[in-house]
Amino acid sequence: MTKIMLIDDDESMQMLVGQIVGRAGYDFCCAATGYDGLAMLRAERPDFLVLDVMLPDINGFDICRTIRAEGRMVPVMFLSAKGDIVDKSVGFRAGADDYLVKPFQPEELLLRIEAHLRRHEAQARTRPRKNAASFRVGDLEVFFGKYEVRLKGRPIACTSREFEVLALLASDPGAVFSRRQIMAKLWEDESSADPNTITVLVRKIREKIEDDPSKPKYLLTVWRVGYKLADCI
Repeated sequence: MTKIMLIDDDESMQMLVGQIVGRAGYDFCCAATGYDGLAMLRAERPDFLVLDVMLPDINGFDICRTIRAEGRMVPVMFLSAKGDIVDKSVGFRAGADDYLVKPFQPEELLLRIEAHLRRHEAQARTRPRKNAASFRVGDLEVFFGKYEVRLKGRPIACTSREFEVLALLASDPGAVFSRRQIMAKLWEDESSADPNTITVLVRKIREKIEDDPSKPKYLLTVWRVGYKLADCI
C-alpha cells in the first residue's frame, strides 16, 4: 500500500493529515521530531513525505538536504505557516518538490499528494532500451526504479523533478528531446508549464553531474532542438 509520511510536532496536524490520507486509502506514519523522522524515513521508506519547516530539534530544510544527500528521491512537500517567498526559495533549494502554506484545505493537500504520486510512479516505470534497470555512461549511473543517480559511485542529491528529466533522457540515450517533449512526458498539464523550467532544471542537473557545467559531457544541448544524454564518453 502507498505510504504517506508526516514529520510535524503538532498533534492536531498529525491527526488531520492522517485522517485525510487514511480516508483516501493510503497508509500513514508520522514523527514529531526531525531526528525521529529521519530514522522513520529510513525504516518505513514512504512514497511521499509531508515535512513541517519548524520542528523542535532540526528544521525541515536541513532534513530535506539530508534526505537528498543520501540519494533519496521520495517526493517532499513542505508545510509552513510562513508564506513568504524567502522561505519558499530556501525550501526549493533544499530539494523540495512542493510547498503548502498553513492553513490549507484538505482537498488541496490530497490533490497535490496524488499529483506527485502519479508523476513519480509514471517515471519509475520509465526504462531505457532493452528494459535495463539502470543506465551507465562514463562515471554516471541512473537507476530507474530506485530513483537514484550516482557519479563515480557516490549518490547525487537530485530533486525528484531533476531525476525525472535525467531518467527520461537516459531512457533513450543519444536521442534528442525538445523542451516541449520533456514537458509532455513529465507534466500532467503541459499547457500550464513554462518551457524555461526545463532550461533551469538542465542547468541544475549539470551543476551536479558535470565536472565543468559550462562544458558538459553527459547532458548535452543540441542547438535549436533540445537536449540529449550522451550514450558514450
